[in-house]
Amino acid sequence: MLKQLIPYRLHYAWIVAGITFITLIVTAAVRATPSILIVPLEQEFGWSRVTISFAISINLLLYGLIGPFAAGVLNRYGSRRVMMISLALLSGGVALTTLVRTSWQLVLLWGVLVGTGTGMTAIVLGATVVHRWFRKQEGLVIGVLTASTATGQLLFLPILAHFVEQGGWRIAVWTVVGALLLALTIVSIGTRSDPSEVGARPFGEDHIPLESGGRNRVTSDSRGI
Repeated sequence: MLKQLIPYRLHYAWIVAGITFITLIVTAAVRATPSILIVPLEQEFGWSRVTISFAISINLLLYGLIGPFAAGVLNRYGSRRVMMISLALLSGGVALTTLVRTSWQLVLLWGVLVGTGTGMTAIVLGATVVHRWFRKQEGLVIGVLTASTATGQLLFLPILAHFVEQGGWRIAVWTVVGALLLALTIVSIGTRSDPSEVGARPFGEDHIPLESGGRNRVTSDSRGI
């Protein structure tokens, strides 16, 4: 149904790349959020910065460790499924942060769950999507997806900092949860793991006819952005 609403000359690869960019922006915002939570958590719970920084360190450690292994998971289960699992995990972990009462809960939720979720959508996600969907302009697409980290922080941090100042840190956290759930919805509706799922070839290979007997062949006339 979604494919029928997309202009004919717009290759579906660009839709998938756009949705991946949104996902990476939101997860980048999640990784940056702890920087605006340190002072409010100190003031409300009396935790030291060492305690809060420990949870953030666990987050960064898991992000770095899981990233290299995420490629194998993406190849096995597909980018759509992995993105949905990651966003669901992040939504739950970030939402439950509003209920924390002890420091070990913060470590478990923001350190372990959120660290695992962001690790699943590390830069290897962008590389996998480009490898599956593009045979032309790969450099352009991977460059744009790589820029998502800075873009996410640029977009979200000023907004979240304002919410922390005006309404408290929980308002900022729920804003992040809302963004995650919106991204999850978009991924579930719009993205696919492989071009064959929409009866297409990767962008740049459209001149090669599909071999599936029941599908329409894709010719060079369907190329374009």
